[in-house]
Parts: sequence; structure tokens; C-alpha cells
Amino acid sequence: MTTPNPVRRLLDVDAVRGFALFGIFVVNVTFMASGYPGNLVTDPDFASGLDDAVRTLSSVFVDMKFYVLFSFLFGYSFTLQMAAASRAGAAFPARMLRRIGGLFVLGALNAVFLYGGDILTTYAVACLALLLLRNVQDRTAIRIAVGLYALVLVSLVASAVLVDRSAFLPSEAEALANGEEATRALLGGWESNIEEHIAGLPLLLIQAVALQGPTALGLFLLGMVAGRRQWLSRVSGSEPVLRRIQWIGFPVGLLGSIVYAASGGNGNTLGVAASVATAPLLAAAYVATLLRVMHSARTAAVRAALAPAGRMALTNYLGQSVAGLLTFTGIGFGLAGTFSPLALFAFALAVFGAQLVVSELWLRWFRYGPVEWALRWLTNARRPALVVPPTDPGGTTVPSHVDPVHAAGVPPVEQSGGGLRQPEPR
Repeated sequence: MTTPNPVRRLLDVDAVRGFALFGIFVVNVTFMASGYPGNLVTDPDFASGLDDAVRTLSSVFVDMKFYVLFSFLFGYSFTLQMAAASRAGAAFPARMLRRIGGLFVLGALNAVFLYGGDILTTYAVACLALLLLRNVQDRTAIRIAVGLYALVLVSLVASAVLVDRSAFLPSEAEALANGEEATRALLGGWESNIEEHIAGLPLLLIQAVALQGPTALGLFLLGMVAGRRQWLSRVSGSEPVLRRIQWIGFPVGLLGSIVYAASGGNGNTLGVAASVATAPLLAAAYVATLLRVMHSARTAAVRAALAPAGRMALTNYLGQSVAGLLTFTGIGFGLAGTFSPLALFAFALAVFGAQLVVSELWLRWFRYGPVEWALRWLTNARRPALVVPPTDPGGTTVPSHVDPVHAAGVPPVEQSGGGLRQPEPR
């Protein structure tokens, strides 16, 4: 059996993570730019047929799919962290606990100061459970993951059938008024925005406990199984299984997404259940398609374009929060409530395009993104080298997005949750 190309292997994982990063931003930016989506109503200033069509397309193709993918990659990277600790002769639990603490602090700061919909704190807490389950056998991990997903789905369906949402949700008129008030808060300064973020923390906690936390842990476990089996290290793009995933994932996943969109999106619990149940299949179909595209000679440039952004995804994720803060709130340009759904998509595309360019340029000179570097320092309890040397030990120039230690033949490591491809020193 031929040994897979290690550069290609890491570029594949980094590129998929970069792809997921874009999808997450497309969803998050709608909440950064207006107070209406968080109150489950449509901004009355953007209710045209085109606006509705763009929102529907987002519900079908984007919403809830990329969070699934990002969570899976977190679990995949977890196994590489374990391998790195083993090679270094370090205690993995201590390393991971430091990293979890760092992720939680970064998430808390993000939620309070930048963007109230942060996910890093949820990931950090769910990773504690993953740490406890790290030694379970693959079959057990899969059973737990399926059980967690089933529990979430049963809870959603039971809630839809047994709970009268109108008893505790505001009327449409009240929700519209709340959305207008939330948008005004965005247009304020630091005090107004921080107060709004803190006020939303109880809802964020409920979502984490009831939905995002259990599903994230389930996907972490599936990613851990995939990482153990090195599923993403042996891909050539021509595997029949990729086509089978597309043939199953697209029709089933899109059917669930259409049900979700047609039923009102997040405003309908049964619709959310349909999306939760089928989003992993659609996300898998996306990945299968992307892998086939990246391994085609005609479109291999897609991998080279996406990989740098995925390699420093934690920096870029927080950078997206900063971009939203400076663009839409009164701290910056104060444009909240002025972007149509189509304009928001164009904005997300422009910001992500800039991140692709900046990430590629940054990694020509530095080993890690700035946030990844700081988190690695905390994780390993020693300061890592940041600047990329011009040549490897053999005198060969190192490619711009390949770590020089990796190029020298040292197995590299993906960092969980932050998109960091991290080599261990010899």
C-alpha cells in the first residue's frame, strides 16, 4: 500500500476547515448585522421577493450544515493532538486541559466583547467530555454519538408536540419591536453592545445545553473515530465511496433542509429537528464533493486557496467577529440594519476572500496564526517559534503554506478547534 502524501493530507483537512469557516460566517453575519434574526423575525425593511429567496437559499444550503462540519473536524484534530503528545512524551490530559481553558477564555471574551453567538465556550465544555471518553472503542464512540443525536431529536419533537411555544414566546409584533430595539443596541457603543451580549448569555446557555453541546459532542466522537482510522489521510478523490456519499447525502440532506426552510427555519421546532437529523448527511456530501474537486487536476487550486485560511481558522473566526463589530455596530461604521440578505452574503464573501489572501501571505513568514501561536504556547507550556526559517535543514526552500518542520519529515499535527496544523519538534 502506498503511503499518502503528507502535504496533500494536511492541505485536504485544512481546506475543508477553511470551507467550513466560510459557511459559519455566512450564518453568523446575519446575526451580527441586525437584531431581527435573533428574535426569529424578518426585518420589515428587507421583505422583498429577492430578500426572501436569498434567505430561503441560505436556510436550505447553509444553515446548521457548517457547524456540523466544524465539529467533526474538531474531533478529528483531537486524535492528532493525542498523537503529538505521545511523540513528545508529554501528558496529554494536562495539555488538553490547558488548551480547553484557553478556548473557553477566548470564547467568553468573544461572546462578551465581539459577537454574542460564540461557539468556542460550548466546544471547550464539550471537549471536557471528549477528553473523558478518549479511550473508548470506536463502536462505543459511535453508539454514544448516535445516542446523543437521538436524544436531541426526541427532545425537539417532544417540545414541538407537547409544549405550547406561544405561552412563552413573544407575539410577532413584540418580536418585531424587540428586533428593532436590538438593532438600535448594535448601533450603540461598547456599553450598549456589551449589555446586549450579556443579556443574550442565558439563551446561549440554553442552546448549548439543549442542542449545540450534545450535537457537538456527538460529532466530536465521530470525528475522533475518523481520525483514528485516518480517513482523511488516504483520499485520492476517485474513491467510489465519495460518489455514494453524494448520492445519499444530497437528496436526503436537501430534503431535510427544504422542510426546515418551508416550515419557518428556527421559528419551527419540528423544522429544526428535520434539519438536525439531515444536516450531517448534507455536510458529508459537501465534503465528498470538495474532496473530489480538490483532487482534480483542473481544480486543485481550490485546495491551495482554502488551506491557509483553514490552517489559522481560530484567528480567522475571531477576525470575522471583529469585522462584524467594526462594520455593523456603533463602535465602527454603524451599518446595522442597512444590509439586505444579498448584500450580507456579498459582504461575507468579500471578508472571507480577504482572509484567504491574508492567511496565505501570513503563513509565508510565520508558522502559525497569531491566536494559534498563543494557544499553542499555553497548550504546550512553552513558547513555540513563530517565524518560518527560509530553508529546511536540507537547504531546500520550504513552500509558503507548508510548515518547515513538516517539510523536513516530522509528522505534523492538526490542532483541534482552531484550525492549527501543528508540528511537534524533534
